[in-house]
Amino acid sequence: MDDFRDAAEPIDEIELAVEGALRPASLAEFVGQQKVRGQLQLLLDAARMQQRPPDHILLSGPPGLGKTTLAMIVAHESGRALRLSSGPAIQHAGDLAALLSSLTPGEVLFIDEVHRMARAAEEMLYLAMEDFRIDIMVGKGAGATSIPLDLAPFTLVGATTRSGLLPNPLRDRFGFTAHLEYYEPHELERVVERSASMLGVRMPAAARAEIGRRSRGTPRIANRLLRRVRDYALVHGAGTEADIETVDAALDLYDVDRIGLDRLDRAVLDALIRRFRGGPVGLSTLAVSVGEEAETIESVVEPYLVRIGFMGRTPRGRIATPEAFAHLGMGVSEAVLGFDDL
Repeated sequence: MDDFRDAAEPIDEIELAVEGALRPASLAEFVGQQKVRGQLQLLLDAARMQQRPPDHILLSGPPGLGKTTLAMIVAHESGRALRLSSGPAIQHAGDLAALLSSLTPGEVLFIDEVHRMARAAEEMLYLAMEDFRIDIMVGKGAGATSIPLDLAPFTLVGATTRSGLLPNPLRDRFGFTAHLEYYEPHELERVVERSASMLGVRMPAAARAEIGRRSRGTPRIANRLLRRVRDYALVHGAGTEADIETVDAALDLYDVDRIGLDRLDRAVLDALIRRFRGGPVGLSTLAVSVGEEAETIESVVEPYLVRIGFMGRTPRGRIATPEAFAHLGMGVSEAVLGFDDL
């Protein structure tokens, strides 16, 4: 089955094209994150009035909440070109030097997962962000010399899902830092309404709300679920109409339950409860029990289960809460007895 989150399967080019078409082009079109939108609007308006590039911007938060979209909006509303890169692609200082030296005046440079840049590149970025200059080392050993290279003024927009991994010297050089929060269901309903209109899908409010409830607080997931509902309606003869029954049937087919849990979420909870009596159990042991990588469990499954109160993290390991037992239709005593009977 499809995984609607961010760590399992690569997105094909068609999916990326559709996601790109659904992105809002301005802050006025951007749904949710009201406080961040207001702060960004002030920053952009002030830069426009002073005829200078906006300050460097750091956007942090879980995947799928709109960090890349906001970077595109910053460039669009500033009337500047946008250059896209990512931290894992910048593994040498030379990679960063080549990127920075090719920027045009006022250009917006977006670096996704900025915390994953190589340390040497990070240190070069300090000077570039502060003084729009880099020092290039030529030669080796005693004969090495440093050649300063002036850069065109630019705006760096960095995105990170793990802001705690950013070194303080880099974090301090951003003029504005924003943390994006998970969306409420009513906000996701507005996201679905806008995207459905762009995709030519007619949906009643109840159907839009149902997708919003099952989208884990994430617009990217809401848009993907919407596209699967559209596909289901098309294949089963409903055309561009998608009512609540169509939404239920489509999402049941893709193993997305009423609160947004999918196959892997339920497998983790089932293992935690049925095999380990609700825990505590170590992350690596839990990952092996469901046949997944520990990093996938930690970065993809855990955050949502912890946020909705189904899982807890303790010094001794992961535990299932009473709410998780109830969701799987079990009492705590039933799980313990079932384990002892094995």
